[in-house]
Amino acid sequence: MVRITDPARSRAFYEALGFTFAGDFDIVRDGQVEATNCFFSLGDQESVLELTYNHDGRTYELGSGYGHIAVGVEDLDGTLERLAQQGVEPERPPYSVREGGSRLCFVQDPDGYRIELIGRS
Repeated sequence: MVRITDPARSRAFYEALGFTFAGDFDIVRDGQVEATNCFFSLGDQESVLELTYNHDGRTYELGSGYGHIAVGVEDLDGTLERLAQQGVEPERPPYSVREGGSRLCFVQDPDGYRIELIGRS
């Protein structure tokens, strides 16, 4: 689960990565909507990512223990094109860690979390 501050921007970002919005539900406490949990599927795997939006307007610092989320994508260049349409650019151009290895790069989601994109092709 990752806490988010703008559900629409986060949904667009993760859908551009290839996730499918699977649904959401509100957490209600004392008659008030406290939070909304949004779930995303990837391929044939259901609800692999949970994003939580707290309705009280709070903000968050990135945790010191958080590294990144890694996502395998079928078309790295196509994924980067879709993200660029949202103004999201990679930290640096795609590269391979070793000769003949998969191409990868890092981007940041709307809340600043690092996402590693690994090309599957």
